[in-house]
Amino acid sequence: MKRKIAFLFPGQGAQYPGMGKDFYNAFPIAKETYQEADDLLQENLSQLIFEGPEELLTQTKNSQVAIFVTSMALLRTFQQQFPEIEPAVCSGLSLGEYTALCASKRLSFSATLRLVRERARLMNEACEKVPGTMAAVLGLDAEGIRAAVQQMDGVWVANYNAPGQTVISGTKQGIEKAAVLLKERGAKRVIPLTVHGAFHSGLMQSAQDGLAPFVEAAPISDSPIPFIMNVPGNFTSKTAEIRRNLILQVTHSVCWEQGIQAMMASGIDLYLEIGCGKTLTGLNKKIGVTASALSIDKTADLEAFANHLEMKV
Repeated sequence: MKRKIAFLFPGQGAQYPGMGKDFYNAFPIAKETYQEADDLLQENLSQLIFEGPEELLTQTKNSQVAIFVTSMALLRTFQQQFPEIEPAVCSGLSLGEYTALCASKRLSFSATLRLVRERARLMNEACEKVPGTMAAVLGLDAEGIRAAVQQMDGVWVANYNAPGQTVISGTKQGIEKAAVLLKERGAKRVIPLTVHGAFHSGLMQSAQDGLAPFVEAAPISDSPIPFIMNVPGNFTSKTAEIRRNLILQVTHSVCWEQGIQAMMASGIDLYLEIGCGKTLTGLNKKIGVTASALSIDKTADLEAFANHLEMKV
């Protein structure tokens, strides 16, 4: 019986110096991917990815591009090692949605890289222009959080990550006030996040406006590979809707939990997180996914995947 495998791709915040270096050293296709990115960007991105410094890698204008390139280097290596594996669905968290767009064969690597570079630049500029922050709210249902922040100025729900884990975004003053209100309403903790700005909020409007013409001009094509998007947290197939959702995602909530639930309903029996870290695999557990979940972050994970396939045969 053919496995129904979801390919999942991480977003900003997953980066770390040295990510993907073992793939670069071990597999020519990974090395070629990093070199292709360096050539296209006309900068030594791979050196920043492998050596840091971490402060520079963490900047929005760098981290988004670095994570995309690393995820694609790992994906290309995986596909070369396991050519028979086809994704039943592709999806990614925030920035990871662009990796999923490329992985689902809707946009080429070079075209996606250019688009990610513009997104990273515009979001970086928006962070500099309009200071903001984010916080994770634990132990309060998403509906209660949404109802509370809708009444507040300068606060939005940024991420529906998992039950009991919702992220809010907005002005520093707004987030401070929201933290007090949400604790009064039963939140166990409101944890400030170390981020560059208020992602997925109205404070990113300038970035959304700037990104729109680049998304509209991108040569996105149709693909038979199913694609689940953060906006609306469900399957999206029409190219016009894909463009619209990519644009809206900059200021709108990431409906990650809803997207995973849509995958569960479609019968996915293996979730494969491809890229740096294991954040999405951790969220799966909180969402209540009972199917297997594996991650491809180190070269040793390729062997673990092969062993998993053998056990399931």
